[in-house]
Amino acid sequence: MKKRLYITSMVLVMGIGLFPVIAKAQSQLYKVAVADIMILKRQKIGAFQLTKDLGADGVEIDMGGLGDRETFDNKLAIDSVRQQFLAKSKELNVQICDMAMTGFYSQSFAQRPTALKAVQDCINTAKLMNVKVCFLPLGVQGDLVKNPELRPAIVERLKVAGKIAEQEGVVIGIETSLDAKSELQLLKDIGSPAVKSYFNFANAIKNNRDIIDELKTLGKDNIIQIHCTNDDGVWLQNDPKIDMKKIKAALDKMKWNGWLVIERSRDASDPKNVKKNFTANTTYVKSIFQP
Repeated sequence: MKKRLYITSMVLVMGIGLFPVIAKAQSQLYKVAVADIMILKRQKIGAFQLTKDLGADGVEIDMGGLGDRETFDNKLAIDSVRQQFLAKSKELNVQICDMAMTGFYSQSFAQRPTALKAVQDCINTAKLMNVKVCFLPLGVQGDLVKNPELRPAIVERLKVAGKIAEQEGVVIGIETSLDAKSELQLLKDIGSPAVKSYFNFANAIKNNRDIIDELKTLGKDNIIQIHCTNDDGVWLQNDPKIDMKKIKAALDKMKWNGWLVIERSRDASDPKNVKKNFTANTTYVKSIFQP
């Protein structure tokens, strides 16, 4: 009898001791980041300290401007600069969640002669920095709803880019204007495990689509990361178009986990106040996803 009581007591003590570990593991299913370009630190080493000050776990680092260049104005191609970024990331324990090719928001991935060179450069940089995701927005000129004739070129280029990414152990996360069903078909047509959806709440909201339905349609395995954001106007906690608790419940049920990256959702009354806007949004998202 005494032996049985001893064993039971040990199990209870061990179980209680495990609760903090389990809670910590669950909180790490989701990590929260900010985009360096949106906190006005595009490819600046100061992005790491500011990210930490904002309370985020990581930062999305942009590849630099594109304009009329063959490829990005990428300072991280310089060994000494790249090493400084990596050292600062380690020092402050601020992770780099992805490398972003935001130049393609305004440039044509389908029509630029050197688009694949730019993507290759991003993949090379990501590999050198031990980053596993490259963000590729198809942008205004690559809007497949307004310009469906570009679809064949985009599919073919992403097939090539996907093969490069797969060889280097990197995933390209694409952002399109398509609904989830059409984007899923696009991914199937590309046919690469290294090309997935980088889902953006704002795209669903703009087009009167239900965020949760879109996430479920795409499915856990097709979403590499999420831009947890809406257009500017109000903070996420005050946005009636985003029910963050329901979104978390849906993602929990899907068993998805990964990075939630905050881009916008700045208060329209004070849009230039980086610390105020991004601290508020980061704190709120963490309160939901890392309780």
